[in-house]
Amino acid sequence: MDNNKRKTLNNLTVPLLSVLLGFLIAGFLMLAFGQNPLDGYRALFNGSFGSPFYIGETLRQTAPLIMTALGFAVANIAGFFNIGIAGQALLGWICSVWFALSFPDLPGFLLLPLSMLAGVAAGALWAGIAGFLRAYFGTSEVIVTIMLNYVALDGGNYLIRNVITDSRDASERIPEAANLRMEWLTELTQNSTLHSGIFIALIMAVIMWVLLRKTTLGFEIRSVGMNPNAAKYAGMSAERTIIISMLLSGALAGMGGAMEGLGNFRNIFVQGAVPSLGFDGLAVALLGLSNPFGIVLASLLFGALKIGGTSMPLATGIPIEIVDIIIALIIFFVGANYVIRFFIDRRSRQTAGPAEGHAADQASGTTETLTGTGEKSSSEDEVNH
Repeated sequence: MDNNKRKTLNNLTVPLLSVLLGFLIAGFLMLAFGQNPLDGYRALFNGSFGSPFYIGETLRQTAPLIMTALGFAVANIAGFFNIGIAGQALLGWICSVWFALSFPDLPGFLLLPLSMLAGVAAGALWAGIAGFLRAYFGTSEVIVTIMLNYVALDGGNYLIRNVITDSRDASERIPEAANLRMEWLTELTQNSTLHSGIFIALIMAVIMWVLLRKTTLGFEIRSVGMNPNAAKYAGMSAERTIIISMLLSGALAGMGGAMEGLGNFRNIFVQGAVPSLGFDGLAVALLGLSNPFGIVLASLLFGALKIGGTSMPLATGIPIEIVDIIIALIIFFVGANYVIRFFIDRRSRQTAGPAEGHAADQASGTTETLTGTGEKSSSEDEVNH
């Protein structure tokens, strides 16, 4: 097997093993507390895919996860850790609902797309603040986006209570013309809350793959992510690419939030914390290695865990917290991928011939970075970055 095929296989093996190890260790925990893990996982599967209703709910949960994960992935590929996805999604949710409630008389062919665009714009502008500060002042996007999450939460609650409503904790339902739900989808999935956002999310995954892999902008984003100094030396504007990457990241997160407002809840209400949707999207992007198609599969897995997990306590008595443990274990093994790679590389050296073994030893001297494209950068490049 040549070196490129081996790298591709190893990149696919890490997330698969992470998922398997997460389920395996969680199964041992169930056994330790006197529960049957087979019964638990059977209930989990049936609660996710056991009927058209559960399939619809799983796909509904999957759609915004794809969007927030794509948002994080774009920033990650550009070399930034946009931990403000949750706040950007929240503002996308608020502004999409706010716009729909403000113009209830617009026809559906205008109101729905304009409401979605309001959410997209809100998320993009919120992320753009961090991008601008990073590009021109060198501030840490991690700290800025964390702080902006709190501003989005408290500022959003103020808007809900004092602008969108008259001192109430929840807004009215959006007009039917702004509703993402489609009657035929509801009937097909036996009255689930599945909406057309799933189609938008899948289309956006394809668009992002094309943008990142087949366009000049995508090449610049990946180049800045691998080595901004080299990208600048090659004539690329690192500042412009940083800002565009963060705007695009926030726009995708805002679209995920808009799906929650226009498709799932169909209103907005006071939040006690920023939505977990943003942090779940971060985890999905890491599991999907920031690859748009990997993100779709990882989002489906997380959607199934979130929806199916609610059936476990009812069917088996296993606490729903076990699902959070599974997710945490999966992300742990993804984050500690060097442990899995160590054993994979060790086995490759044992099974490879002398020439291939020497090449594997040389490859192990490089540091693999999580860019979502399966590419490697040397330890020297990482220091420059």
